[in-house]
Amino acid sequence: MRQLALETSGVTGSVALLVEGELIAEVSLPAGQRSGRSLAPAIDELLRRASWAPRDLALVSVTVGPGSFTGLRIGVTTAKAFAYAVGAEVLGVDTLDVIAEQAPPGEVPLEVVLSAERGQLFARRYVATAARRYERDGELRLVGEEVWLASLPRPVLVTGPAVRKIELPADVSVVDAVRRLPIAATVGQVAARLYGSGVRDDLWRLVPEYHRPSAAEEKWQARGE
Repeated sequence: MRQLALETSGVTGSVALLVEGELIAEVSLPAGQRSGRSLAPAIDELLRRASWAPRDLALVSVTVGPGSFTGLRIGVTTAKAFAYAVGAEVLGVDTLDVIAEQAPPGEVPLEVVLSAERGQLFARRYVATAARRYERDGELRLVGEEVWLASLPRPVLVTGPAVRKIELPADVSVVDAVRRLPIAATVGQVAARLYGSGVRDDLWRLVPEYHRPSAAEEKWQARGE
């Protein structure tokens, strides 16, 4: 199964091509340029590099959140439009699950954190499985940084883009920086595993999962509008 994977949940992004979950090619979107301008050219470049026609693709996968409101909207809209145009299926992947997939196998709990802005974090805990992979251990939490720090177990391994801005206790282990940002290759690998286990998404119902209202929506709610 040939797959196109998109990752646009953060400031930067990437695009990858995979076959049966194995990476064929990947390209990072230009830093400092919005994904809305660079995503389509990147997809075209990768397809040309692999000598694939758009209709060769059977699956388009994309991170659906949490993450940047604009980035998620662009990624999901592009994935759906592309899948519809070429007759492929589409599958959304949780951003924190992608980051957890990139952490090195271990035996201690893994905590993944992503900035939710306004002094808050998106956080989820994972535990190691016998297959040397992490699985969710609880729901996604939207918490303040101090509350999150106080909730960390010991021992623990921490990862995610938000780590670089947090002053962590000395006894907390951290995943290497190169593994903390979600990448399209991992989106595709997680999607291939989900697809193989029977998970499917409805193209017409797939939407970004922001997990919180925007700043403007919060202002409207506060004013009772």
